[in-house]
Amino acid sequence: MHIIDLRPEDLAAREQVAQLLVDIFPQAWPDMGAAGDEVNASLAPDRVSRVAMDGQQAVVGWIGGIRQYDGHVWELHPLVVRQDRREQGIGRALVGDLEERVRERHGLTVWLGTDDDADQTTLSGVDLYSNVGAHIAGIRNLARHPYEFYQKLGYVIVGVLPDANGIGRPDIYMAKPVWRSGST
Repeated sequence: MHIIDLRPEDLAAREQVAQLLVDIFPQAWPDMGAAGDEVNASLAPDRVSRVAMDGQQAVVGWIGGIRQYDGHVWELHPLVVRQDRREQGIGRALVGDLEERVRERHGLTVWLGTDDDADQTTLSGVDLYSNVGAHIAGIRNLARHPYEFYQKLGYVIVGVLPDANGIGRPDIYMAKPVWRSGST
């Protein structure tokens, strides 16, 4: 596996990335048109768009980064790994690669939002407004929510947006400093 820039002229890779979005995140990208728009947007000059390719030049994962706060902060959006290639280190490699691209651009922090719209954590289905800090401190993973994947990579929960996806369906915000030595 190797990680490279997603290039505008690589129509086959762009189509594979769009198909990944539809297959893995149909609630966000229900069709190839919506997914293609996301892929096209990732190719803008203020973005990072990287793909993991296997030995047959097939896309096995994709990660995007969006420049924010004058380049001090970058949003990791999105990260997707082909279903049959999960738990093989591809997601970890893509996140590390994005962090390196952000450092090269003098970025300080990478952040992401990881929705809980399927009752995967103890933050879902409750009134977070009653005591946000206590709820965050007591978070538990109930059904393989990806926040623990990001924690293993050094990301910390920095907040939540209650009801982001409907009543009791929060978005969990995580961030990591990439300017510190040893922060990958």
